[in-house]
Amino acid sequence: MIPTPAQALDILYQHNEGEFLRMHGRIVGDVLAWFADQLGYGEEKDYWQAVGILHDLDYEKYPEEHCLRSQEMMREMGMDERIIRSTASHCYGIHVDIAPVHEMEKVLFACDELTGLIGAAAAMRPSRSVNDLEVSSLKKKFKDKRFAAGCSREIIQQGADMLGWDMETLMERTILAMRASENVA
Repeated sequence: MIPTPAQALDILYQHNEGEFLRMHGRIVGDVLAWFADQLGYGEEKDYWQAVGILHDLDYEKYPEEHCLRSQEMMREMGMDERIIRSTASHCYGIHVDIAPVHEMEKVLFACDELTGLIGAAAAMRPSRSVNDLEVSSLKKKFKDKRFAAGCSREIIQQGADMLGWDMETLMERTILAMRASENVA
C-alpha cells in the first residue's frame, strides 16, 4: 500500500501527539509536493507528499531508533517497500545506511533540516513570515552555528551536494516551496 497524502496524515496523527511533528510532517510533505511539480515529477506528487508527511513517523516515540522503528511500523501496516525505503533514506549516515538515490530522496534529505532553519529564521523576522525571507538573510543564519543549533548544517550541505545544487539554489527553492505551503505562515 502507498498511502494518499490524506491517509499519510491520518497515520502521522495516530503515531504523533505533539503538534510540532505533525506540523513538520505537513510542511515537509508540502515542500516535497512543490518540488515534484518543479522537477518534472508531477504525476508522482501525491507519493512525494506522502513521503514527506511520513518521514518522521517514529521520531516522537523512538528518537534513538528513528527510521529503524518506522520501517517496522510501516511493514506492519502493509506499506509498499518503496515508501519505506524513501522515508528511511533521510536518516542516511545517522541511523541507517540506506543512501538517498532517487531525486525525491535527495530533496527530502536536504530539505528536512533546512525547513527547520527557514522556519526559525522566518520566526525572527518582524513579519514572522517566510513570505519576505530572502536568501541573503537565510545564508547569514546558516553561517551562525548558534542559531537554530539543532538544524544540522552538515546534513543540509550534504543534501545540496547530493542534488548537485549550490547552497543558494537549495535555499531559494526551499523558501519558494515553503511560501507555497498552506501550513507555513
